[in-house]
Amino acid sequence: MIGTHTSGAASTKLTGRGTRATDTCGAVSWNTRAGTSVGARWGRRSVVFTALVLVSCVASLVSARQSPRRIVSLVPALTEMLFAIGAGPQVVAVSSYDADPPEVRALPRVGALLDPDVERILSLRPDLVITYASQADLQAQLLRATIPVFDYRHGGLADITGTMRALGARTGHVEEAEAAARAIEARLAAIRDRTAGGRRPRTLLVFGRERGSLRNIYASGGRGFLHDMLEAAGGANVFADIDRESVQATTELILARAPDAIIEVRSADVLTDAEAASEAEAWSALSSVPAVRQRRVEVLTGRGLTVPGPRVAEVVERMSRALHP
Repeated sequence: MIGTHTSGAASTKLTGRGTRATDTCGAVSWNTRAGTSVGARWGRRSVVFTALVLVSCVASLVSARQSPRRIVSLVPALTEMLFAIGAGPQVVAVSSYDADPPEVRALPRVGALLDPDVERILSLRPDLVITYASQADLQAQLLRATIPVFDYRHGGLADITGTMRALGARTGHVEEAEAAARAIEARLAAIRDRTAGGRRPRTLLVFGRERGSLRNIYASGGRGFLHDMLEAAGGANVFADIDRESVQATTELILARAPDAIIEVRSADVLTDAEAASEAEAWSALSSVPAVRQRRVEVLTGRGLTVPGPRVAEVVERMSRALHP
């Protein structure tokens, strides 16, 4: 008998738009030549060897799938998800920009997207690190240290609940994640049903500009979770034809697009009602734009407005109420 085999260690890799999980285990193959007593003996041995390899693979997969007890999260949106699905007690450190939920404010900080503190991360002995897909160097260092990585990429609105479910599976909170995801999906469906069949205002969705002026305006393009949120809220994105997540919009471009409504989301700073009204007044410089002329400019303020996390349905609700009072 001629025997050949290939076997690989079990691995878990979470990748893709949103996230997808794959487990791989080495295959075992045997080529047998029947008809001789030697072949028969080797055939019996092959069964035993195959069984041993399969047991080894299964054990590796189980080990790779054990629920982590020490999670480091560099992605604020996923930190919120972890707490929303009951995995908060497993989180031992977060990024420099994590602010919610309140429990994270007492946790150690380990840098962020551009400046992860590798030494600090390693010193915390994590058994799972949540990273951005673009942090390839960090991921390589962690994998060399045999620390599993959950690889996150921004996606659309549907990817938020998909990521939540993937996190639940990875952290041992499948039922809690499923319940949280379904609650978000049900609330979004209710908002869509409420606005179905009605007029969809052509809307400019702004997520960044200089305070008190109309300079450096950044708006949602026709792709990504902000665009999806606006559509779910019952609006029609004036930049839906631009296949990008963001558009640097000049005042000339805004005049040309002539939106019926303007929604501005401010998540970096929490404004008072008076400050929000003052920021809305800055748009009066474009008095010929229908949204300005009809006083349909809304400035929404509060942390989490641009975070693709578990509060997304609340944000869509606020957008929908602004567009369909």
